Amino acid sequence: MTPEITVLFDGECPLCVREIAMLRRLDRRRGGGRIGFDDIAAPGFDAGRYGQSHDALMARIHGVLPDGTLTEGVEVFRRAYAAVGLGWVLAWTRWPGLRVLADAGYRWFARNRLRLTGRPDAACASGRCSRPRGEAEADIRT
Repeated sequence: MTPEITVLFDGECPLCVREIAMLRRLDRRRGGGRIGFDDIAAPGFDAGRYGQSHDALMARIHGVLPDGTLTEGVEVFRRAYAAVGLGWVLAWTRWPGLRVLADAGYRWFARNRLRLTGRPDAACASGRCSRPRGEAEADIRT
């Protein structure tokens, strides 16, 4: 069975992992295979396979449709929930006006999710920090 959507998720994000666990459980209850999952934080993950940079995929949730089309944001959740029979939960996010609010709310969450989930800055998480913050602050004071 070809998945209706493959969700590209951050396996180091506690909130994301809980959401994915719920979707996996619901998918299994329906026989499985409706949703595929690909952890973008896993060792060896290749963002280029999807024509994106790792930073772009980390910036917000993405999903891959059966024809290879990449979708992102709330649309990923709408499709994943629909795949497990819970499309009605997010149906309101398609309504004019409310769609704009749902999309804006998700964009805010995506920009702040590392801080909200108690994780370091994205630049540090991806290994671009050259030294721990304490060392940098000590250098500034001296």
